[in-house]
Amino acid sequence: MSSRIVSKLAGRVGLVATLVATVFLAGCQVRPLYSESSGVAGKLESVAFSEATNRVEQEVRNRLIFLASRGAGEPANADYKVEFNAKSSVIGTLLIASSDTSRAGRATVSVDYTLKSTKDDHVIKAGNRSVTALVDFPAQEFAKQRAIRDAEDRASREAAELVGADIAAALGR
Repeated sequence: MSSRIVSKLAGRVGLVATLVATVFLAGCQVRPLYSESSGVAGKLESVAFSEATNRVEQEVRNRLIFLASRGAGEPANADYKVEFNAKSSVIGTLLIASSDTSRAGRATVSVDYTLKSTKDDHVIKAGNRSVTALVDFPAQEFAKQRAIRDAEDRASREAAELVGADIAAALGR
């Protein structure tokens, strides 16, 4: 084939590829998670959360309320209800064999949640999120307990962020 024919063919293939890519990308529906046009912000403001039974659940609950209402607190009449259970576990990872103590560890917070409609008790979304925060164990016992608590708080806030994003995505559909 002559170079002119090859050049013309390559130009047409490039044009067709560009058109196919344009049509493919036009079918994508990307929008911000908290966009005003989808009404997610209004729906999030009408979400109530179950009561906490332990300190870690209270941290998760407080963060979820803050995220859902943007700092305004819980709604008086909720359209949706989130029932959740949060638990924490702490594991030492760097074991010193001579003293049988750990120098560092992991605090893992797991949250099981269910988003329901309050009108008909229909389950909209259920899931589980788990977050691990690393922690150093100081030699002093009080400092060690405080470090564990801080790690649990960090993991609780991050788990609440993930659950909040799941809830927003479910309500945005």
